Amino acid sequence: MGMKKSSTNLRWIYLKEALTTTLVGWIPLKPGRVLRRVLYRNILGGLGKSVQIEPGVEFVNADRVEIGKGVKIDRYVRLRNVGRDSKIRIGDWVRLNRAADIKLHSGGSGYIEIGDYTSIGPYTCMTGRDIKIGKYCLIAPHVGIFANNHVFTDPTVPIVQQGHTYKGIIIEDDCWLGSGVKVLDGVTIGQGSVIGAGAVVTKDIPPYSIAVGIPAKVVGKRDAAPNKSHNKSIKAEAGELESIDIESQRNYLEKLV
Repeated sequence: MGMKKSSTNLRWIYLKEALTTTLVGWIPLKPGRVLRRVLYRNILGGLGKSVQIEPGVEFVNADRVEIGKGVKIDRYVRLRNVGRDSKIRIGDWVRLNRAADIKLHSGGSGYIEIGDYTSIGPYTCMTGRDIKIGKYCLIAPHVGIFANNHVFTDPTVPIVQQGHTYKGIIIEDDCWLGSGVKVLDGVTIGQGSVIGAGAVVTKDIPPYSIAVGIPAKVVGKRDAAPNKSHNKSIKAEAGELESIDIESQRNYLEKLV
């Protein structure tokens, strides 16, 4: 009886999601943004104030997706949470640019988190079961963040049938990944690091590093230990952003993209 009730509840969740996105997901301009802001509260796991969702955004298991305040999601972004035990969390004032594709794999209690004030560039692909991106990060267009790998040890079995491995990826606060960067599973990119365009990151990058190439190698360092006044200025700027009006915050974020 319990399993039957659970199955019925899931079917209702999927039906409500499909109907809502089909009815209002395509409507352009301000009327569409207003309708989605109101109606998507009924299908998402959480939706903050002043969120802008443009037409053509795709959700899978929307009730397992949480979106913070002031977020802007451009056309054709995909947020796909394949597993019912998993969650995607988008922090406050995040920008998901055109056609960014975020997929959380099934088969475990996975988690993808994008920290406050982070910008994800157009056509960026993010996939796996455990990805954490910190605050104030700049992810340029066409970046690939792949927190999974194919098993290929048995040459007698097609690779597609051998399953996956998962380690996870962490990109700490205040990192900048240039256009076309690829980050492979198991990597941590330390706080304040800059990764040059086209680099392939296969190993951990220490904090405040500058790394380029295939595979990515550290070729320089930023301030290894930022002084207290620098940290205070970042906190002060964050405080100022919280205190000013929504439109001014959005204009500030537009300059970062």
